[in-house]
Amino acid sequence: MTFRRYVFWFAPLACVLSGLAPPLTAPAHAATARAAASGKQQALAEAIRNEAGGKIGRAYAERGYAPLWIADGRIGKDAQVLLRYIDDARADGQKPSRYKPGDLREAIAAAKGGDAQALARADVALTRAFVRYSQDLRKVRNVGMDYANKRLKPAKLADDAVLRVATRRNFSRYLANMGWMSPHYVRIRDMLADALERGGSERTIALLRRNLERARVLPSADVRHIVVDASSAQLWYYQDGERVGTMKVVVGTNETQTPLLAGYLNYAILNPYWNVPDYLVRDNIARKVLSGRSLDSMNMQALSDWSANPRVIDPATIDWQAVASGRRDLRVRELPGPANSMGKVKYIFPNDHGIYLHDTPNRALFGKPDRHFSNGCIRLERAGELGEWMLGRKATARGKAPEQAVPIPAPVPVYLTYLTPSAAKSGVTFRADVYGLDKDGG
Repeated sequence: MTFRRYVFWFAPLACVLSGLAPPLTAPAHAATARAAASGKQQALAEAIRNEAGGKIGRAYAERGYAPLWIADGRIGKDAQVLLRYIDDARADGQKPSRYKPGDLREAIAAAKGGDAQALARADVALTRAFVRYSQDLRKVRNVGMDYANKRLKPAKLADDAVLRVATRRNFSRYLANMGWMSPHYVRIRDMLADALERGGSERTIALLRRNLERARVLPSADVRHIVVDASSAQLWYYQDGERVGTMKVVVGTNETQTPLLAGYLNYAILNPYWNVPDYLVRDNIARKVLSGRSLDSMNMQALSDWSANPRVIDPATIDWQAVASGRRDLRVRELPGPANSMGKVKYIFPNDHGIYLHDTPNRALFGKPDRHFSNGCIRLERAGELGEWMLGRKATARGKAPEQAVPIPAPVPVYLTYLTPSAAKSGVTFRADVYGLDKDGG
């Protein structure tokens, strides 16, 4: 074969091979792209390491100096969410200038070119603003909340702790939902921001701010807890960033108000007694006995004292006139049974007010729009459902023995509050101020 024939034979083959060249080199191109991307990530991580310091720097270090606000090499949409919060910070009782929104916007603009140093400065600046803002929102004022357990009072989180909480789940969703605050705070804040924008009346804005401060002391939905609102007579329970359930409740009257109170629910009591309040013994039970009723007919017992092991005393030996006049205090309890005011179960949390959550046989009250009928305790629409969530199983009494105590494996925080605002098409309405806490500045 001549040289010319070799050339002619290889020419078509060369054309074929040249057509196959791009697929053969694609992995090389991908590897090059990956190497370039990796190089950019490393450069950005190094820039963030140099930019961040203190506790925020430690939080960045724990995430390998990965950025918080950057997506696809640019500042993402989360930054605009934060800036909207900052612009509306008056709704939180804060000054927008405290978070330097102008500086943040300048840093974001400077980072548009994709320079690693500029991106790092913007990312760290946004993080510092976010930490300060979220910490400020958790600073509570005295709104009359009694903390039966002082550990429930909101405490300032360190900078790195704020970031750990914020980034342990989907940060974008956490930010959009203002996940470091109670859903009740977010709801009232939205109403307040809207009222400020619309030029709402001074009274409306003042009432919203007052209620917002009550909501500020409530935990975020990340914390497993229960909220009871004595204004709407409604209960909610939360876990892992979500509302798990809600139900109607019956709460105290104006004369026997359900207090603002926070404590840990730690026991379910099956087949409970009802310890009758002193004033009901005086004004109700004693008068019935004097008119001819017996304690037995009311399924009740008189007791010698308020100890854990009192002695049952004979009603015939009691000076009921002295009890009715208030000259003698007497402990009376209602025995377990279908008509017991506690129903089948009560949930205990230590507090000085004698308040607890419990079942009730009087179901008709849950159908009423106004459910302020109790002596201060909280009657539950679905006590069994709430107990199953707290215990992780159904609580069933073993026989008819009274006061069967079942420990709640992980005590659950419960917050009793009072929130009167309600969203409406016109902007906001307020429920009747049954307890007068809006009127007197509570």
